[in-house]
Amino acid sequence: MSQPKKIFFLLPGLTFGGAERVIFTLCNELDRERFSPTLVLFNQEGMPLGLLKKDVQVIDLKISRIRYAIFSVLNLIRKEKPDIVFGGWGEVSAFLSPIIPLFKKTKFVARETNVVSKHVTRKEIKFFYRFYNHFDKIIAQSDDMQKDLIENWGIQPEKIVKINNPVDVKFIQNQMKSDEKLFSDEFKNVVAIGNLSERKGFDLLLNVFAHLKDKAIKLYVLGDGRDREKLAKQKEDLGLRNIEFLGVRKNPYPYLHQADLFVLSSRYEGFPNVLLEAGACGTYALVNDCPGGINEIIQPNINGEIHSIEDEKGFAEKIWLLSDKKYDKEFIQESIASRFSKEIIVEKYNQILSEL
Repeated sequence: MSQPKKIFFLLPGLTFGGAERVIFTLCNELDRERFSPTLVLFNQEGMPLGLLKKDVQVIDLKISRIRYAIFSVLNLIRKEKPDIVFGGWGEVSAFLSPIIPLFKKTKFVARETNVVSKHVTRKEIKFFYRFYNHFDKIIAQSDDMQKDLIENWGIQPEKIVKINNPVDVKFIQNQMKSDEKLFSDEFKNVVAIGNLSERKGFDLLLNVFAHLKDKAIKLYVLGDGRDREKLAKQKEDLGLRNIEFLGVRKNPYPYLHQADLFVLSSRYEGFPNVLLEAGACGTYALVNDCPGGINEIIQPNINGEIHSIEDEKGFAEKIWLLSDKKYDKEFIQESIASRFSKEIIVEKYNQILSEL
């Protein structure tokens, strides 16, 4: 039997979001007869390394900025000679792309995290995408992302493989159980989760809730970010008493499970993990009609609906209507598990990485 291929997963570290969860899942679940995974972090601060299996090696480069890490990565590849280097984050892959031709025996894979045209605005990062065809394979999470890479960035179609994000259904369903009652029966309770940034569209959602001021309904926002104070002021200016910012919750799944409705207000996405997680909790969703795989996740009248949030009044009416309905939670969970369970998605990665 041949030796397992040595695969290095690169992440910037410092924050633990959707992209990081996917890479942790791959490190833990890839076939050990075929792969030996190492997680290379530019900085391991704040990373929940306890979630990794014991056989996953971790290398901490102790570097704070992505652009300063490339020389360390270059030296590491020269020294360790991995069979595969996997860029787990868009910006990491962008900075990595020019050095790929230096390594003839190593295969390079990029996993994009967003619809690039929507997400990448800085000229110095855009510059690096002209080298993106150096990658042996590029993982796109959604049809929208794949189309954008081909049409707007000149990526060769044969380089791109679409693999949706995985969701660990069993883990989430264990985590969502709670004896604590989180919400009042006096209100319909709506949950939104995400980084408090322009991309996530919480400013749009606050405008929507201005149309629901007089209804017995509450919005709970889980997350933190640079727009926290701006959103707090907007809430005050709109006179909204029906919105609570709860900050980051270590375990958000009981909130998702107990909510009457989950709302995704993003201006764009890559392939939203939180929407998969809401479905794994059995919670119906209302989603803004935005790029990023929304149409691939939402099955209307089964696990959610799509409506443009620019139609504030219509979106508000949808929230009120949908939050008042009862749903078959097991039906919603099966809709997600049957398409995006970690077992299904990890096997796709096993196949693609084996073929390199």
